[in-house]
Amino acid sequence: MLIKRNPNGIDLPYPSEITPRAVFESRRSFVKQVARGSIAGSALFEMAGREAFAQPASGQKLAAKVNNAYVVMDKPTAYKDATSYNNFYEFGTDKADPAHLASTLKPRPWTVSIEGEIKKPLTLDIDSLLKLAPLEERVYRLRCVEGWSMVIPWIGYSLAELIRKVEPNGNAKYIEFTSLADKKQMPGIGSRVLDWPYVEGLRLDEAMHPLTLLTLGMYGEVLPNQNGAPVRVVVPWKYGFKSAKSIVKIRFTRDQPKTAWNLAAPQEYGFYSNVNPEVDHPRWSQASERRIGEDGFFTRKRKTLMFNGYSEVASLYAGMDLRKFF
Repeated sequence: MLIKRNPNGIDLPYPSEITPRAVFESRRSFVKQVARGSIAGSALFEMAGREAFAQPASGQKLAAKVNNAYVVMDKPTAYKDATSYNNFYEFGTDKADPAHLASTLKPRPWTVSIEGEIKKPLTLDIDSLLKLAPLEERVYRLRCVEGWSMVIPWIGYSLAELIRKVEPNGNAKYIEFTSLADKKQMPGIGSRVLDWPYVEGLRLDEAMHPLTLLTLGMYGEVLPNQNGAPVRVVVPWKYGFKSAKSIVKIRFTRDQPKTAWNLAAPQEYGFYSNVNPEVDHPRWSQASERRIGEDGFFTRKRKTLMFNGYSEVASLYAGMDLRKFF
């Protein structure tokens, strides 16, 4: 692949690659600073706009305590960007399709079956999932395999909370997530881009890591349909397609699950799919990324961080060849 460079060897900027950065601990602490008058007027305007998008009148609010142990120091992506630029192929392959077409999804009533190599199989409705553990707000980076990224305040709790309740047996080595596949609700199901239903998976120790979030909301409200309502998983150190949306089944298995994108193009989408700037996609580099919503004329991509910056997961892969197990 040819990459244009300037005389100093630095990648030339593109209009969609601006990377301004704001230091913060949480949205709430930011608001407190604004109230004390310590933030410039322009920042106040920006924050007010983001909060307006984050609390639309039609969205059900979710009370969640901010867990500052899981708040990255990046500026959050605006709600309007996070909910209008999505990969959700059940509603079409264009990034704008889910926002336009996902109104047909009915997130209630909804049940999730938990089965397989466990001692206590369960079927839980969405209200039971909301009450299973205290809800937390966590601000995570999300990195897409296509080279773009966002920063989103998710609401949920560690998937480990659910895993402990169903008590995996000694045969459980992996977890498989199955998404809804209903042609009546999801117009993209008729396409041949993937074999439906959408299936993703994790190793059990990955699923048990406290960063892995069973996610029920974002920006202070329930998940919008286009973002995987009513329940999804978020695995922030992996590329976004690993974070299965609109989950209807969680199955504990002995064998590695056969996942949707790995079946469709195994040379491009490995089972692990950890964010790794040193392992390129066959058709593009993964060394840099474009943060959605931070566009400008003099723009430059930011460097991709190993494990998307979540270095605490490195021990999960000690001794593994991450070029082979990509």
